[in-house]
Amino acid sequence: MTRSYKLLFWRYEVPILDTDYSRQICSGMWSGRNTFINVSFESASQGQLAMVIYEWNDYQYLGKVTSETDEYLPRTYVCTSDAVRGGFCDSSDLGRFILDLPTGKSIEDTSFWSARVSFPESERSSGNSTSQGFWDNPAGNPTPPSSVNASPFRRGIQTRQNGSDPSPSPSGLFAYHEPIQYPIRKTGYYCVAVVPVTVLQNSPSPTPQKRQSSDVHPSYRGTVLFRNIFDGQLAATDYPKVNFYLIMLLLYSALAAAWGWLCYKHVTEILPLQYYLSCLVGFLIIEMVANLAYYRYLNAHGKGTASTVFLFVVATLDAGRNSLSFFMLLVVSLGLSVVRDDLGPTMRKAQILSVAHFVFGVLYAVGIVELEFESASALVLLLFVVPLAFTLSGFLMWILWSLNATISQLKARKQHYKLRMFQRLQYILFFVVFVISIFFVVSTLTFTGRLAEDYAAKSWKIRWWLLDGWLSLLYFFAFGSIAYLWRPSANNSR
Repeated sequence: MTRSYKLLFWRYEVPILDTDYSRQICSGMWSGRNTFINVSFESASQGQLAMVIYEWNDYQYLGKVTSETDEYLPRTYVCTSDAVRGGFCDSSDLGRFILDLPTGKSIEDTSFWSARVSFPESERSSGNSTSQGFWDNPAGNPTPPSSVNASPFRRGIQTRQNGSDPSPSPSGLFAYHEPIQYPIRKTGYYCVAVVPVTVLQNSPSPTPQKRQSSDVHPSYRGTVLFRNIFDGQLAATDYPKVNFYLIMLLLYSALAAAWGWLCYKHVTEILPLQYYLSCLVGFLIIEMVANLAYYRYLNAHGKGTASTVFLFVVATLDAGRNSLSFFMLLVVSLGLSVVRDDLGPTMRKAQILSVAHFVFGVLYAVGIVELEFESASALVLLLFVVPLAFTLSGFLMWILWSLNATISQLKARKQHYKLRMFQRLQYILFFVVFVISIFFVVSTLTFTGRLAEDYAAKSWKIRWWLLDGWLSLLYFFAFGSIAYLWRPSANNSR
């Protein structure tokens, strides 16, 4: 093979087929005492294939440079007859991945487990699955073993003396009999790569026609399991969201408890604006519960119809949160309950804009789930993006204009107590914009390297934070600060 591999993030269980364009499967792994990668093939598999399992830090040793200038054939990864003639490997390594180790470094000093795997003819003809007992779950999911040494997850691979690394790569032809297990004892980004190897059968008169008819073309179907320190089907890069949304739920619950106590204590002083804030506090708790439940469900059951429906619910709640938040910020900036008791027709306009933003937000959320960005036309994509961009821009411009107008009005009236509240609100918004700008630059610099081969290996631990974590935490800070400024108190009427 003389091309680089396409890297993919996969969930806990990944099918591997001989028809796959990309024959390398990679995933981050949070290590523990019982963590491992398991590779299993069905009994109908035939032929031979080159197979390697390794941690990404050793990727530099995989394959040999073929050309410094040809971007389509940069390296040779598998030892073939052409590779032997080109001096990239020895004939003893035919059908195996090429490892280009520096002087003084042996394969035992790396994470590589490499072999030329053969599927025995006797097992195919017997009709018994080589992984019999492996698929013992009616839902189609492998059942984890009771211990690290329990079958059927454990092939007879012996570990090295430290008990933490797989055995040295087997020499010669490795006959596949049962699932192959690669123990993981170090957190990292691990890959499983397989390449079919066409074996030329021996013939007494090897004419080109006879050689062609006697070729054995590999055919295989299998499964790669990434058993992380947690039990479930989430990819390791997404699992931190489970604990993150649990923490966010606890934080919002504490905020709701404090807000509820203040409302109870000053029930006779509650302002109309504080009723809106109370509704938003309750909505945020519901959203955190939905996010937590969604990722726990996805971890337990994997992707399917139910998880897709669940995702639509979460996306709808997220769109509702955004609409309510912008509406809340707008009526606050307009001075409701502080500068004026009623907004009149302006309130109806704000409500219409909020409903429109919610509808377009739901359509956008559904679009990013259902549309295939590679095949969808630019016009269809714009139909989902442009309306939401218009309502978002409308909110932002209206909020900024209203806030400046309210501050100017309070300065003219010399109402210093109220003025300080709105000036502090302005400082909070300036801080939020400043943080978003910084993270936008950082995220842009991070994602500009997304096409690099090592991007996934370097970013899998923090990808959830760049996409979801920091923005959720920033929202909590901003909302908590605004709620504190407009909290129920004995001075509400004043």
